[in-house]
Amino acid sequence: MIPEIEKLTSAEVELMHKAPMLVCILIAGADDHIDKKEIRKAIALTEKKQKRAKSHLLDFYKEVGEDFEDKLMIIIHEYPHEEKERSPMIVETLSHLNPILRKIDSNFSKEFYKSLREIASEIAKSSGGLLGLKAVGDDETKYIGLSMIQDPATY
Repeated sequence: MIPEIEKLTSAEVELMHKAPMLVCILIAGADDHIDKKEIRKAIALTEKKQKRAKSHLLDFYKEVGEDFEDKLMIIIHEYPHEEKERSPMIVETLSHLNPILRKIDSNFSKEFYKSLREIASEIAKSSGGLLGLKAVGDDETKYIGLSMIQDPATY
């Protein structure tokens, strides 16, 4: 376990590890359909972050990236199939990151939050649009800013 999160409880660590996948599911499923293109993008993003993340996050994404696709599929199946039921549950779960991000190193929490926002943006762009126009759909727009997570730079 990386030093930045070792003082957290096991439930808090689990949520930190699940957060990138939850963001993927929230954004990819905002239009009520999680397609293979969005899954592939999520996997590619995690692999990229394992190699090119900010130094604080590099080891974190190595931990998260182990068996990422399997973990992602398990989490997808843990939530309801219908977006109207799934999204509020994920939003609620992600909101539990707020007290956790206050407990950990400020630089790490800022980089982590920024990373989640990047994931949201990239997943939203991965499946939408015609010829690159309106690449982010209206459904994704309501979640892309991850408003349920308070920006650690503001506290």
